[in-house]
Amino acid sequence: MPRYAEQKRVPYTPEQMFDLVADVGKYPQFLPWCIGARIRTHTQEELVADLTIGFGPFRESFTSRVTLQHPHTIVVHYENGPFKYLNNRWHFLADPNGCLVDFFVDFEFRSRMLQMAIGSVFAEAVRRMVYAFLKRARDVYGPPATAMHAVPATAKG
Repeated sequence: MPRYAEQKRVPYTPEQMFDLVADVGKYPQFLPWCIGARIRTHTQEELVADLTIGFGPFRESFTSRVTLQHPHTIVVHYENGPFKYLNNRWHFLADPNGCLVDFFVDFEFRSRMLQMAIGSVFAEAVRRMVYAFLKRARDVYGPPATAMHAVPATAKG
């Protein structure tokens, strides 16, 4: 099933990147295919959110419980929706020039048709989503003083 992992050095602090990723309610403003977000509950350690994703003729909503360990880790726990399972985590590690963002996602849709539709474009779709977070960081925090450097990524489908 689609699985993607990437590490990227970014010229922003772990706190900045954590805050940006944890701001789930703003995802529809910048994240490709995210067309809706509703925060059900939110504390400093956890939030529960409904996200709606749409691409082509497909439109699906799902609920996740997100564990927030400020400023270093965000773990998404799938609760219900169109997936058989969804595993997603972010780690933000301090780096001399900002931080190292370690991203991982692994999921499978219940619908074979939906799985086939996303499977063919999965790696590119996730790359675009990771890029959208980096662009959002630039928009929110300003242009970096140094260039971003990628660490080799792995994608498996």
